[in-house]
Amino acid sequence: MLRYRTFTEADFEALAQLDLTAQHAADPAFDTLPERERMGRLSTSLAALKFYERSEHSFVAQGAGAGLAGAVLAQHVWQGDRPIVLVRSLLLAPDASGEAAGGLLHAVVKSAYDSAVYEVHFPVTPALEGAARQEEAHLVGGYGVCHLGTRAVTAPGTRLGGADGGAA
Repeated sequence: MLRYRTFTEADFEALAQLDLTAQHAADPAFDTLPERERMGRLSTSLAALKFYERSEHSFVAQGAGAGLAGAVLAQHVWQGDRPIVLVRSLLLAPDASGEAAGGLLHAVVKSAYDSAVYEVHFPVTPALEGAARQEEAHLVGGYGVCHLGTRAVTAPGTRLGGADGGAA
């Protein structure tokens, strides 16, 4: 049984380790990337964790043991005419059950609703597909990210357009 809760400074080290583990699972060659790219992919710098600790929309999933099964980093964002909650990262331990992703997304949805925010935006990754269905989310395209500068060479994802022949 997983327990979902906000995190504290006592969780920062475990969150950083969970982030590294998730990056290695997503890209086995993570350690061979340039340092700037590795740092760009991590979501758990001290400054980021302090920010997300205060966001009221970021949570960890903790099992019966001491380790974390997962975490979601999310924040409220003012869109000029209404607020949304934006999910930056979903981090899952390799042995995490499908329950972890669903529970973490549900915690974000509940926290958004409780703070009178009625839109939650998140990338629908394979880990979040089932959770998105449970929350009856609407799929609106996918997220595209423009990496400026040299990170564009090593950034994760499928590159669209450009000299490598991708679609525009």
